[in-house]
Amino acid sequence: MSETAFPAAYPPGLDILLTVEDAEWLRLLPDAADQIGAAIGAAARGAGLDAAYAGELGVTLSGDAAVRALNASWRAKDKPTNILSFPLVQIAPGDSPPPMLGDLVLARETLEREAIADGKRLTDHFRHLLVHGMLHLLGHDHEEALAAERMERLEVAILSTLAIADPYADSEALAGADPAS
Repeated sequence: MSETAFPAAYPPGLDILLTVEDAEWLRLLPDAADQIGAAIGAAARGAGLDAAYAGELGVTLSGDAAVRALNASWRAKDKPTNILSFPLVQIAPGDSPPPMLGDLVLARETLEREAIADGKRLTDHFRHLLVHGMLHLLGHDHEEALAAERMERLEVAILSTLAIADPYADSEALAGADPAS
């Protein structure tokens, strides 16, 4: 396991602590730290996070087995999923987030399978999931139809700033995403 502390420039005031539990991530995405910084920064700006915000976020690059165990423990779903979001405090969209936002945990094998099955670039799918997870930490969800529509529109707008095509254009839902991830 390795840890990397990001400079405050990703985005200003937000420290991202990266933990790599599965070294295969670094083979697949040698620039993972840069991709995380770009995606999280775009999500923070797109969701209207105050530029003066100072806080911390954890990102863990893990594998299916670890994510499956977390999913079983925390959500009673005994299966891996692409990303899990663990907000430290539940907030509503637009609320001021706490200094400790929470954690995002990604499963490498699931992310790879989805990208291949959907014909997506791995980096695009990776950044999409990070944006999706960050929006959950900032209070967005897709439990109800109207909230899901708002979250999807915001997600697509944020992804466009990263030159990522609308991932929902050909499907009704994020491939493989769990509604409460």
